[in-house]
This record gives sequence, structure tokens and C-alpha cells, in this order.
Amino acid sequence: MSETGIHPSSYRDPSGFVFRSGNTMYRQVNPVYRDHYDHLMQSGLYEKLTQKKWLIPHTETDGQSLGAKDYYKILLPQQIPFISFPYEWTFPMLQDAALRTLKVMRISLDHDMILKDATPYNIQWLDNRMQLIDTLSFEKYEENKPWIAYRQFCECFLSPLLLMHYSKQPLQAMMLAYPEGIPLEIARSMLPWRSRFSLYTWMHIHLHAKYAGKHKGENEQRAHISKKKLLALVDSLQSLIKSLKPGIRQSTWGAYYEEASTREGYFAAKNDIITNWVNKQEGIHTATDFGANDGHFSRIVAAKGIHTIAMDADVLAISSLYEQLKKEKEVSIQPLLSDLSNPAPAIGVNNQERDSLITRIANRDLGLALALIHHLCIGRNIPFTALAGFFASSCRKLIIEFVPVNDPKSQQLLLNKKNIYGWYHAEGFEKAFSRYFRILDKTQVTGTERVLYLMERAS
Repeated sequence: MSETGIHPSSYRDPSGFVFRSGNTMYRQVNPVYRDHYDHLMQSGLYEKLTQKKWLIPHTETDGQSLGAKDYYKILLPQQIPFISFPYEWTFPMLQDAALRTLKVMRISLDHDMILKDATPYNIQWLDNRMQLIDTLSFEKYEENKPWIAYRQFCECFLSPLLLMHYSKQPLQAMMLAYPEGIPLEIARSMLPWRSRFSLYTWMHIHLHAKYAGKHKGENEQRAHISKKKLLALVDSLQSLIKSLKPGIRQSTWGAYYEEASTREGYFAAKNDIITNWVNKQEGIHTATDFGANDGHFSRIVAAKGIHTIAMDADVLAISSLYEQLKKEKEVSIQPLLSDLSNPAPAIGVNNQERDSLITRIANRDLGLALALIHHLCIGRNIPFTALAGFFASSCRKLIIEFVPVNDPKSQQLLLNKKNIYGWYHAEGFEKAFSRYFRILDKTQVTGTERVLYLMERAS
């Protein structure tokens, strides 16, 4: 297998790596990991975790046909339709990922194994639950050895959750700035004094930071801790994380569709048009709802079995959608927190470890951009041509709503702003988008001057 097949983020662990062959992802297990892998598979741990859908399943496959070398096993894991990153998750999503990690850790100890990694990058929202995707995260438990991933867990999960809990602000950007986790000392310095009165916060952040010292991991390696104490540590982390709340106040667009439904005829007409267009489309397997809000139109698409990314910059909207999806056991919708005017960049070594959002959502079959374009053009001063190019790279077919400048929502955006938007009109919109798309249909929405367009990317 050529080096080019190895995923750029899969260089850290000598136990193995992820590689691509064609359009399929595989995982190589190196000989050094043999004993740990065999214990995982033979102890009953793998079976228990996959039955609960806490760990993605895999099958062992032939490595020679793939050109693999120096391997113990080649695994074909369940394929993941879309990879999201923790800085694109809301507080409840990160919280659930943390709790899933701790639950996996606890069951692992029951089977004489332990997690050697505890990073949210090993967790994905899949089949309506947070699941561990790294089969090589386990190693055989050694009596009285500390949890080597304890500090990593505290920096990657606990630090951002605590900072959001106490500040009542969405701080996902900090996870983008600190992809290896927010350092304990930084978290400690940013937390309010009253956080020291929480026993577990004091223990896992303040005391932990004090004794971690300059030499990362040195104190953890010297420590001796029984399995009983290790389980108590896990329980204390779980108790603390369950108690945390985001506390974010109501946002501007959190009840957008509730308000929209009060405009006579508008929402019902819009719903009928979009449902009709979606039902007529063929060959649609993937979709992105670029301004999903409460996910109403994402659900219309997902009802056809189409994997749908429901994206929005509104933290409360995506948090609420995530909680609803859990209750509904919806498996086709991926909630995602993202501001299209500032999408997540590519990061890591050579900017290749974590792909940009633009790369990850490229060339999907269908895009929805509903009640969105005025926010980007008037709210963020993005020209039509830039948006048209973006949507053309992101989807083959596009359902987009043009909101004119005299619409109440556009006027709301113009409050306290100089009107420099003489270019913002339907003719300019159609001209810019016609460079990239063919307009298949367009319909004015009842009771408004808004227009819905169905477009197909020009070949």
C-alpha cells in the first residue's frame, strides 16, 4: 500500500493507522498491537460495545489484495457518511461524547482493558448516538497503573464544558484554537474563583493543574491507583459532567419557524413547494441544509432516507435539534454548528489532519438554502458571486429562497446600517447564480415577495 493512502491524521499511534482504498476506509492493526486486539475481541468487550452501538463494528478482511504490508489484521469498519469535529458540536453534543467516553472506559475496566486515548476526535454522531470510532483506543489493563488518558480527557472534554458552563457562552472556537485540548493551566486561570467550591472541579482541574507540573504525564506515570479508585475517578468525572449546563440565553433565530408560521399562508405554501420539489428529485442520497434552524426542512429530506447535514450558526437551534433527534431516534440527520461566513478551516500538520468544512461538504446531491441568503449578503456583506460559487462546489442541486430587500427580515438586518446594497435584487441574484446553475423552476411564496428557486449545477 502506498503512503498516500494513509489518512493524514493517522500518524500518532504505532498500534495502527487508517487508510483509504478507492472510496473505502480501512484500519490496519500493526503486529505491536496484537495482544491488545486479541483481548478486545476475545474478552467479550468488543461484542458488548458494538451491541450497544457505543463502538462502530468492523469485519476482518484480506490485506494482501489491498497492498497492505507489515500488518497483523486489516479491518473494514462501518463506514461513516460524514465526519464532524468537536468545534462544530453544541454543548449537549460534547457533553454526550464525554459521557460516552466514560461509559466505554467503565465497561472496558470490567473486561480488564482501559482506554489509552480519550479525545472527542475519536467520537462521532452515528446512528442516533455518540459512538467510538477508534478500535485501537483500547489496551490491556495493568493493575495499579494510572489512566494514561486522564489528562487528555480533562483537557479535551472537561475544560471546554466547564468554561462554557461558567461563562454561559458558546466557546467552540477555543476547541479550534486548542485542538489537543484546552490546557489545564489555561482552564484553571479562566474559571471563576467560585468553581473551586465544586469538589470535582477543584479536583479534576485546579488540583490536577497544580500537580501536573511542567513535565506532562510524568506525575501520572509515577502514580499507583487501584482499579477500585480508577472506577471512582470515572464516576466522579461522570457526576461532574452530568451536572453541567450550557446556560445560553434565547437567540435571535431560535424560534424563527414558530414566528414564520404566524405569517398568513407563507409557511404552509413554502412547505408544500419544497416537499413537492424534493419528492420529484431522483438520485439524491446526500443533502445539506445550510440554514437548518429547527430542522423542519431537513426532516422532509431525511424522510426519504437521504443522509442530511442540518447546519446552522445558531447554538440554541442546533442544541434543540440535537435533543429532538435523540428523542425521535432519527438516524439520517447530522446536526452541525457552523457559521457559513466563517466555516471551520483545515487544521493540523500541513493543514491536512482535519479537513475544512468546505472540503467535507463538497459535491453533495442536494442543498437547501432557505431564508438564509439575506443574512449572508446583507448581514455579512457577501456578494452573490461568492455564494453562487460556494453552493456550486457544495451541491449538485439547490433549493434556495431569495428574500428581497423590502422583506421585513431584510429590513431588520438593515437597521443601524448604511444601505450599500443596491446590487441586492432578484435580477442580480439570478445573473450570479446562472453562471454556475441552471434554473429549473421558480415560485413566489404566497403572501410574500420571496421566491423559491430549484436549480441544477451546470455541467
